[in-house]
Amino acid sequence: MPQPSKKVMTNLLLGLFLMLFIGLLVYYSPAIIKIMSSMDNFREYIHSTGHWGPIMFILFQILQIVVAPIPGEVVQVAGGYIYGTAIGSLYTTIGLILGSAIAFYFTRFIGRAYISRLLQKKNYKWMSFIHDEKKFSAFLFIFFVIPGLPKDMLVFVAALTSIRSFKFFMILIVGRLPWIIASAAVGSTIHMQQYTIAISISVIAVIGFVLGYIYREKLVGLFSRSDTTRTKAKLKATPSYSKE
Repeated sequence: MPQPSKKVMTNLLLGLFLMLFIGLLVYYSPAIIKIMSSMDNFREYIHSTGHWGPIMFILFQILQIVVAPIPGEVVQVAGGYIYGTAIGSLYTTIGLILGSAIAFYFTRFIGRAYISRLLQKKNYKWMSFIHDEKKFSAFLFIFFVIPGLPKDMLVFVAALTSIRSFKFFMILIVGRLPWIIASAAVGSTIHMQQYTIAISISVIAVIGFVLGYIYREKLVGLFSRSDTTRTKAKLKATPSYSKE
């Protein structure tokens, strides 16, 4: 009797893992929705876990990235509401890095074919340049910087490209950290009932979202043109030798 190939066994185990994961997610979804239904509910739940509170909060952030049933901004604001701006930003960033690492390396080493097929069905317009590393890197940074846009899917997309993992995570952290801190500050000021500050930060975020969404393609084009200009400059500076 022929033995199943390594690829077949990997796909079978992957399918079983996904089925188990989806089953657990469906089973616990009502509890998760109830916990996240309000800042006070989330805060009460995290504090009820005692010393495990930071771990549980980080797990919620990881879950948000890997499965994305919850908008990322909700968890980020909740971090500030529960722990204050500094600690909330720290825990959110730890969860962001761990969750992104799980999604990135899972896609790159295990689920590449599945994620690739899923994205092909979506047929996103911007995916036409994911094989241009410089342009894609610029796109990632701009997309991460603009508040309010759905960013977690790009972790899976980046894993399908040739971008180096260190470069990707540097873009991820630098691009997302300012708004993680801003979101935590909103949560912290809401908890302290400093609503003027919270509204001011939220207005800035909305303006940033609107402007970034309107000019996102122009910004990508600007980065791409600057890369092309540098390349041409290097070519001109390189001496050419003609045969006599």
